[in-house]
Amino acid sequence: MKLHELQPAKGSVKTPLRKGRGTGSGLGKTAGRGHKGQKSRSGGGVRPGFEGGQMPLTRRLPKRGFTNIFAKVYSLVNVGDLEEFEEGTIVTPQLLKENGLIKKQNDAVKILGEGEISKNLTVQAHKFSKSAKEKIEASGGKAEVI
Repeated sequence: MKLHELQPAKGSVKTPLRKGRGTGSGLGKTAGRGHKGQKSRSGGGVRPGFEGGQMPLTRRLPKRGFTNIFAKVYSLVNVGDLEEFEEGTIVTPQLLKENGLIKKQNDAVKILGEGEISKNLTVQAHKFSKSAKEKIEASGGKAEVI
């Protein structure tokens, strides 16, 4: 078989309907839109969520809670993930981003205590959990708050 001999399976491809191409086609004249009415006109139809004048679902449901616009968003990194760095490395938020441990730099970086670490690293972050700080210092490293 060659590339120019490839064909889709029999019956898997249907020819698209060509609307508005004469009365003999079966979809001529009104082109499947019926006669008159809002949906038959060009540009006709209703906006998404419109329920014919009935109170829309989005307005019938109660509002809950609020979004704190001053909330800090932390990028979380576990201590076990820092094992990939070489001995004596100064781990900064920029380095974490370059190595793909954090997708994007949010407001701050927080190091959590999940996993084990055996290398002595200087970790610079905005926040540390108590267990993360203990594990980093137990392996001979330093946990520096930026």
